[in-house]
Amino acid sequence: MPEPLTVPFALTAQVERLIPSARLGRLGRLRRGLEKGLRVDANGHIAQTPHPHALGSKLTHPHITTDYSESLLEYITPVYSQPGEALCFLSDLHTFTYHHLENEWIWPGSMPSRLSGNDSVPIADYGSSNVGTMKHVYRKGLDMRYGRIMQAIAGVHYNVSLPDDMWHGLRELEKATNIPFNDYRSTRYFGMIRHFRRHSWLLLYLFGASPAIDKSFLPDGHKVPEKLQSLSDDTYFAPYATTLRMSDLGYQNKVQSQLKICFNSLSNYVNTLRHAISSPWPDYEKWALMLMASGVS
Repeated sequence: MPEPLTVPFALTAQVERLIPSARLGRLGRLRRGLEKGLRVDANGHIAQTPHPHALGSKLTHPHITTDYSESLLEYITPVYSQPGEALCFLSDLHTFTYHHLENEWIWPGSMPSRLSGNDSVPIADYGSSNVGTMKHVYRKGLDMRYGRIMQAIAGVHYNVSLPDDMWHGLRELEKATNIPFNDYRSTRYFGMIRHFRRHSWLLLYLFGASPAIDKSFLPDGHKVPEKLQSLSDDTYFAPYATTLRMSDLGYQNKVQSQLKICFNSLSNYVNTLRHAISSPWPDYEKWALMLMASGVS
């Protein structure tokens, strides 16, 4: 029999000390936001139509926009304290969208639907304004670096922040009032990030739900990874997978995987991030020289 999981004493004591504040309602305002979708046609192929005009401007709409692709819907809910309220708003966004889709559907999975090569993923067009042009050019750069197919992978973004009352309570319990509040809160958030990264495998194991991909996701001539098996004429799957989206087949960047971003503190994070974005990469430098030589700025 495996040993039962035990909660560290320090954590148990900390939780017990927070119970009185929780009973007073000081800790019940966890803030949540959801971002999410991919439009497909009636045959399950990625949609080639522009972002529906009736959904509003994808450049300025606060709740309905696009991600990388013109077909990749992005829903953004307001921040809510109650999970049900965020889900209801997301449901309303789906309902509103379906009223304005013509013979199209919202793809439910994170791995994309049927594709027809790299160019079948239309890059989002945000108009001719400076901001819109910048967003479009940035996406063209992503195409050059990683290809559009990887950018068609979707996922739910779950944004969460903790109420300041909780941080004030913890700061008092830990007798850390000599530390400026913003510094204390940043330190504790980075502690949460490190814990999340340490235990993220468990979250993927428990909540991952993308064990299959359409065969069109792999380019023609691409060697099928040994981990994948054929499930049907058009689908591969990994028998023991939970989330191919987070695997080396999913939304990954081999270049960025070589960067070492430090989450020990805000200053370390900023410094290592600054170093990462200013570090040259030979392949990207070659493309820049090729574009300059061809007269493209």
